[in-house]
Amino acid sequence: MPTINLKTSRGRPLPLGAIRVPNGINFVVPSRHATSVSLVILPENGKGEPLAELVLNSKLNRVGDHWHIQVEGLPEVFCYGWKVAGPGGQEHRFNPQQILVDPCATALSSGAIWSGACEVDATRTSRRSLYARSQSYDWGDDSPLHTAPEDTIIYELHVRGFTIHPSSLVAHPGTFLGLIEKIPYLKWLGITAVELLPVFEFDECDCPFINPVTSEKLVNFWGYNPIGFAAPKSSFAASGPKHGQAEEFRDMVRAFHDAGIEVYLDVVFNHTGEGDDRGRTFHFRGLDNELYYLLDDNGKYLNYSGCGNTVNCNHPVVRELILECLRYWVTDMHVDGFRFDLASVLGRDRRGHVMADPPAVEMISDDGILSHVKLIAEPWDAGGAYQVGSFPFGRRWAEWNDKYRDDVRKFWRGDPGTASAMANRISGSADIFARSLRGPRHTVNFITCHDGFTLWDLVSYNRKQNEANGEQNRDGSDNNISWNSGVEGESNEPDVLALRLRRAKSMMASLLLSQGTPMILAGDETLRTQQGNNNAWCQDNEISWLDWNQNDHQAEFLRFTRAMIMLRREHSVFRRKEYFVGELAAYSADIRWHGTVPAKPDFGPESRLVAYTLDGRFHGRDENGWKADCDFYIAMNGNPYPVSLRIPRSPTGRPWRQIIDTAATAPNDFMEDLGAVKVEAAATITILAFGLVVLKTDL
Repeated sequence: MPTINLKTSRGRPLPLGAIRVPNGINFVVPSRHATSVSLVILPENGKGEPLAELVLNSKLNRVGDHWHIQVEGLPEVFCYGWKVAGPGGQEHRFNPQQILVDPCATALSSGAIWSGACEVDATRTSRRSLYARSQSYDWGDDSPLHTAPEDTIIYELHVRGFTIHPSSLVAHPGTFLGLIEKIPYLKWLGITAVELLPVFEFDECDCPFINPVTSEKLVNFWGYNPIGFAAPKSSFAASGPKHGQAEEFRDMVRAFHDAGIEVYLDVVFNHTGEGDDRGRTFHFRGLDNELYYLLDDNGKYLNYSGCGNTVNCNHPVVRELILECLRYWVTDMHVDGFRFDLASVLGRDRRGHVMADPPAVEMISDDGILSHVKLIAEPWDAGGAYQVGSFPFGRRWAEWNDKYRDDVRKFWRGDPGTASAMANRISGSADIFARSLRGPRHTVNFITCHDGFTLWDLVSYNRKQNEANGEQNRDGSDNNISWNSGVEGESNEPDVLALRLRRAKSMMASLLLSQGTPMILAGDETLRTQQGNNNAWCQDNEISWLDWNQNDHQAEFLRFTRAMIMLRREHSVFRRKEYFVGELAAYSADIRWHGTVPAKPDFGPESRLVAYTLDGRFHGRDENGWKADCDFYIAMNGNPYPVSLRIPRSPTGRPWRQIIDTAATAPNDFMEDLGAVKVEAAATITILAFGLVVLKTDL
């Protein structure tokens, strides 16, 4: 064994991970049931014979469940890992011969080339914790943007998929630097926050499926299988081969902040990439399987994640680890917010029962470091816990609102009796969130996300087309609430394309006119297709990549989407902090519902029409009282036939101008004020099937 001259001392039991201290590096890892622990020091590439193996003294180097040691004389760059021995038994998986990854490591080795190890390393368990000393990062005057939730427009994207297509024309495709190159586009579009699909280190090679058509081995493209909770994925960094991923990630965050755009991470703490009983061991399984995972009485994994295992989030040791990692992303990486995948798992006890006041959620909610960070829950899990509108400590959390997604899809598919639900969704979902004393800012509204159809596929397919995933089209949801507009899949028929474009515009307009925080899936603004694949987790190809080329209808839709975003940002009547009170407003209704005639809405069992006016005097207030805005009349026709409407008088008596008609072609689909046609009160207008119309007054 090669040797290096090292000096060791007791060290300290906190913080977790490998942290530089004045006299060396302090290493800490938690394991309750371990009987012996060794720290293994390896070369920079993580391969070959260890440089040193340091056996920790259970009396000197252990405080409670934390094993720790301080080491002097280490190289500037090196790999390390832990060997852990412990008792046998069905609940334990100790293997003192295996070198384990530090779950709090800020970098991992051997992953700088995307899918580079898929064929070379059959077991793919040779990843090592990597320590690379760097100079302190100069953040300059960078600070959190603290964009208000009601002013936020979230854009969900995949780091690799966003720029890897040759048409992106970036110098560093598929990387954090590639995102920096696209910031001018996102700023032009009007986005205020990017939500990045998982950037924790994960093993993209763990997909077992083969494309039956091409015989290509598929990869885990999305990355919902973490193996390093504080380590940015090195293959997402152009500088990854030189261990520069952390600094490149910081460069990206700083650049986004300079452009006024927040950065949120889609974080996965509910399960790990170790899988079920047949899975591989990276860290938790070998560190202390019984402590880190939920197990049944026979030592088998409880699977509330749908991915083989479930992290024991409410164990004190585990929740402290989660908190340490979140703090790292905020303090060292300047991240602005987190979207918690399958967040309801955070509320399960060690037996899998859903808790009323789970400690893990409380700690995240009330932690001082995280107090101003955006917290977004996906408020359900794969085990049946469903908490939309009731996520614990909800005043602190926003929630993905899948009822918004489903009700808006149903309305624009033309389902009868959807007017009432649609009215609730576009006005902030008070029926869901108000009972827990929360407001419109707590609903994250979305129609599409990474999981499911894209917006264009939503109007182009009745059925999923997932054969390329290698599971005989059994994977992915069958409940897409979609309609192909008359022809399944690709079509060149002008009438079909016109209807699809109209419905897509109506859905995008609905999203951006709704109270709450809108989230747009990357590429929906240019009508990206996944060819009907609604579960593209394993598709690292044109199915998942953004093609930056645009045909005419894509360019038209991009123009329309940007105009809708700007309309939302310019008019705070669409960005209320409080719910509408309707007829209970001070001396007029802040919102008034209509039907085919003014003030006579129809929310009956067959209705597919929603129309309403917004009084610009009552959109919201600040310390100076109520602020004025324009009045708006919005009408949505979910019927498969045209509807004629008599226009009400504007709440302030000002004349109307028609600025939006989703049934019109550009530029008449969205007209600037000067070109907008005047519409008299009591006049009759006709909205085509699946069309949306907006009238606006001058200020």
